Amino acid sequence: MAALTSRRRLLVLATVCLAAFAINLDTTIVNVALPELSRQLDATTRDLQWVVDGYNLAFAALVLTAGSLGDRFGRRPALLLGLAGFAVTSATGSMVGSPAALVAVRFAMGACAALIFPTTLSIITNTFPDRRSRAKAVGVWGAVTGLGVAVGPVAGGLLLAHFGWPSVFLALVPVALAALAATWAWVPESSDPASARLDLPGLAVSSAAIGILVYTIIEAPDRGWGAPATLAGLAATAVLTAAFVGIERGRAHPMIDLTLFRTPAFSAASGSVTLAFFALFGFIFLVTQYFQFVRGYGALSTGVRILPVALSIAAGSLGGVALVARFGTRAVVTSGLVLLGTSFTWIATSPAFVPYELIVGQMVLIGLGLGLTTAPATESILSVLPPAKAGVGSAVNDATREAGGTLGVAVLGSIFTSLYASRLADTAFTALPPRTAAAAEDSVASALAAATGLGRADLLTAVQTSFMDAFHLACLVAAGICLVGALGAGLALPGRTIDRTGGPAARRTPSPAPAPGPSRRTPGPPPPERSGTRTASSGSPRDVRTR
Repeated sequence: MAALTSRRRLLVLATVCLAAFAINLDTTIVNVALPELSRQLDATTRDLQWVVDGYNLAFAALVLTAGSLGDRFGRRPALLLGLAGFAVTSATGSMVGSPAALVAVRFAMGACAALIFPTTLSIITNTFPDRRSRAKAVGVWGAVTGLGVAVGPVAGGLLLAHFGWPSVFLALVPVALAALAATWAWVPESSDPASARLDLPGLAVSSAAIGILVYTIIEAPDRGWGAPATLAGLAATAVLTAAFVGIERGRAHPMIDLTLFRTPAFSAASGSVTLAFFALFGFIFLVTQYFQFVRGYGALSTGVRILPVALSIAAGSLGGVALVARFGTRAVVTSGLVLLGTSFTWIATSPAFVPYELIVGQMVLIGLGLGLTTAPATESILSVLPPAKAGVGSAVNDATREAGGTLGVAVLGSIFTSLYASRLADTAFTALPPRTAAAAEDSVASALAAATGLGRADLLTAVQTSFMDAFHLACLVAAGICLVGALGAGLALPGRTIDRTGGPAARRTPSPAPAPGPSRRTPGPPPPERSGTRTASSGSPRDVRTR
């Protein structure tokens, strides 16, 4: 790609950030509509999980292949195609009339998003080849992600207050079309013609593994966690995962080079992103229902009240990249995961009607933790690969985000569903007609409707207590996962690198050699003080050591 002027680079950055904004706007604008979908479409909690996870699952399953195709055939056409498809499928989503049809549309939207998201990061990598400027651009990109999370609930609340749930899908259309026009005008072409052909076996097996895992987890509360179908699904996932590793290791040009995961800057950073989005997506899925079902807030009021977490994601993303230069990736990402774990522990020990001022503190910790984790980890992932392979690295980063988010909604949502139904089954709801009691266990909206229709305060209290018990357990699980992830990040991620004069020095962990040869070294741990020798831009070698 030819050198671009500073103004053109800023326009390219603004364009890809707008495209990323559209995708993240979709996540939260739909989440805030979940209670309304439950009422208007008679959707159960499992239906709502699939409305969210249909999008995430298609994204996670296809993003690796989409990133590879963008590298080979061109990132600009991939971005154009993805944005056009996203606009069309969003418009279609506003016209469906059943949960099943909406889930199908969400799968299509996720496929389009899989084309968009890795392309945005790979374009940033090629537009900003210098690591320092690229880190700043990634920080801006991460902040815009937080802005999308922030605008979504408020915009969704405004739309729901005046136009109904179809408007939350129609609102995505002009954003996607604006990004489409900007891409056509300003984004230059870049590609890697030597990229491998489409890895159909790898795509099929990886998609099946992710799909079976998510389906098994979402359906487990209804079937039972120890049921034969649940155990068979988990076993099938393990077998397919092993098969995927075998397929990729045996191909000359795999969909993803598994040797990348030998590099801590890549593997530990990918794991950190996965855990952070596991916690975030699960939290947003549940907290929107908490605000509306337990606290009785409207959609707009709920959207406004979620703003603190979204705005602090933007602040944490920008601050995280700046802090890495001073303290290193390990310290910043570990601190971010600790903040996430602390915030979820705090939520799990709070009463149902905790003052909103304290909820603000909890959400600020979540947002800062996410920003401090994901922006530095994303930059670490991208630093491993050369610009020509940016789409693959971006796709891995995006796959970890979506896989984490998908599992967050599936796991935390299913834990919530299991305990909520169990708790409600031990209350006065058991004295109601079986059909009413079963509907109440399947859907919080149905339970509240029954309690309100009968005018019974004891039933209302039973719903709120059951909801909070389940919500607290899900938050405890999220807290434990984040804190374990913080321990892993502290042990595996690279620390800050300094040169001999003591000044900061950017560290790029070398990617594995493209092919074996006589001079190839056997991978092994770095020396205790000296991590390698890097050639500076002037061509002179410079020793660096990790502190």
